[in-house]
Amino acid sequence: MKKILVPVDFSKPAENALRVASELARKNSAELHVLHVVEMAETLFGTEQFNVNDEQIIFFLKMAKKRFTKFLDKPYLEGLKIIDNVEVGSPTMGINEIVKEENIDLLVMGSNGASGLDEILIGSNTEKVVRHSKVPVLVVKQELEKLEINDIVFASNFEAENLKAFKDAKTFADSFDAKLHLLYVNLPGNQFYSSEEITQQINKFLEKAGMKDFHNIKIYNDYTIELGVINGAKALNADIIAMPTHGRKGLSHFFNGSIGEDVVNHSTLPVITFKI
Repeated sequence: MKKILVPVDFSKPAENALRVASELARKNSAELHVLHVVEMAETLFGTEQFNVNDEQIIFFLKMAKKRFTKFLDKPYLEGLKIIDNVEVGSPTMGINEIVKEENIDLLVMGSNGASGLDEILIGSNTEKVVRHSKVPVLVVKQELEKLEINDIVFASNFEAENLKAFKDAKTFADSFDAKLHLLYVNLPGNQFYSSEEITQQINKFLEKAGMKDFHNIKIYNDYTIELGVINGAKALNADIIAMPTHGRKGLSHFFNGSIGEDVVNHSTLPVITFKI
């Protein structure tokens, strides 16, 4: 991790993410990129109505720059290489552009989560980023005075498509000398499998990953995968939940959803997602 990006809206969750990102940047001797996007309707992009030189937009950009100066005046940022950016447009598009232009390795975001109709019809900006990001996204919900990562839970169905995400999670865990636990959520009804069947599935997965001697495996029974991941992680006293995400879009996302996004929305623990 040489370049870490923190999108901020100057809120408390954004400051929580900034604190966590600063510790990661210090540990990895990484650049810390901080981005604020002055949000504009996506329908205006590419039209004659949208003009970045417009006086109103320039005013908002100046205000954002001013707020940045105060927001970044934090003792825990001292000594770090910080690059601040102010963009105008869609937060999701702005984040994706910076990730591509600066070759960002990790996104760290704060979130309050979304609920009810907002979750179904709109979703939080964080959820959208998790869905679209090609780089790992670490989502922080609560204020953490100090980032302690000793136990990480990797939740998966342990199909072959998740091998890369698992290896990325293992690399992330190793960078903290943290213990990586594997979590499989067993569901009732026709989605129930015996412990022997699940163990065989996980062992085949580990064999493909080149890791036969892996013993930190937990099978957790629950009513939904989302609940099982959150409750299973708590049972293991995990510090972070790691998950693969498909990043489904359109109608596929509406009808099937994404377990990774649901866990990000509702978990109080930090969650890091790896795109399949």
